Amino acid sequence: MILDSNAHADPYGKYDYLLAWGAIEILKGDSSDPLKELREFREKHQDWLFGHLSFDLKNKLENLESRHPDIMAWSDLQFFIPETVVYKMDRQWQGEANVYPNEATLLAGLGENLPEPKAGNLDFKPQSDLETYLKDLQSLKEQLQYGNIYEINYCTLFMAHGQMDPYARYRYLKTKHHAPFEGYYRDEDRYLLCFSPERYLRKKGAELISQPIKGTSPRDLDPVRDSEQKAHLLSSEKERAENVMIVDLVRNDLSRTAKKNSVSVPELFGLYSFKAVHQMISTVRSELDESKYSLQDAIRYSFPMGSMTGAPKISALQLIDSHEHFRRGLYSGSIGYIDPNGDFDFNVVIRSIQYHHQKEIALVGVGSAITIHCDPEAEYEECLLKAEKVIG
Repeated sequence: MILDSNAHADPYGKYDYLLAWGAIEILKGDSSDPLKELREFREKHQDWLFGHLSFDLKNKLENLESRHPDIMAWSDLQFFIPETVVYKMDRQWQGEANVYPNEATLLAGLGENLPEPKAGNLDFKPQSDLETYLKDLQSLKEQLQYGNIYEINYCTLFMAHGQMDPYARYRYLKTKHHAPFEGYYRDEDRYLLCFSPERYLRKKGAELISQPIKGTSPRDLDPVRDSEQKAHLLSSEKERAENVMIVDLVRNDLSRTAKKNSVSVPELFGLYSFKAVHQMISTVRSELDESKYSLQDAIRYSFPMGSMTGAPKISALQLIDSHEHFRRGLYSGSIGYIDPNGDFDFNVVIRSIQYHHQKEIALVGVGSAITIHCDPEAEYEECLLKAEKVIG
């Protein structure tokens, strides 16, 4: 796994770059309580852990289900103890290793031993047409009108078939994004190429930080028009309303494990410009009540992240499964690390490609926040914009 935040200064991050290579031992948390398995695994191994939380972990945390085929078949939760860890912190490179890989085996592990890709890019096709998308949004807007939900993250899928060199594709897309929570992750024949700008949850000591994103606008090569895009995003009542609803949801999630009166919002409606898009990002902070709760509890009571679900969360998740036409898998989940001290940092898996080498299938999920006042065709255009930044 590669976790790369080198492109942007992050006041809450600890590492600019992490490479975890090899696996001494692997936890595949597919039992009825994967987070209990994680706690027991950590008690046995006080070591670095790298891995993922699949969106389907929700089904083990709540009375939920996923009705669509599981194309990628990621474990609900999976972590590995790496043979080698290399990281950059405070402008210094450091490493810890039980096994030192040579260059050939390292490149093979990243995926560079795969067959040469066929000429041209993969041809991604939308799995839902505009008519289906608009029909689904009309149904969801009725749920909003009834008051069953206040906001929901609705997603659609693009799929391609064919060979791909995952690591070469990752390196190419890095130059287009320079996002603060990028990651490259390999699990046997499955690959994730992620260019996420969003943090799900970070723990440092007892402090928890979550940074939900709601509000997106495209970049423009013309500086004047680009500034206008930023100003429009910041002043948009719709985008601000979406953002504040999710901030309230995240505040509620973190309050479930927090010390009394420790939940705060250090930044609301922060505007951040990345190479591909402008984003509205807020920061929610709490202090974990470690006399009652563990790091696993912090995950249990906040996953899946509010920005990818909606409010109220359980109602939104039920409607997501009944209206979407694909299984999200690792999309809308998270990848990250837990260090030997129990601190962790996890991203939100968006702006990403899931690729299965044996099946030669690539998936790109995209979505947006749906509220009562949204324009369905504009939401579809936003999905196309997000897909283009990964597919193109």
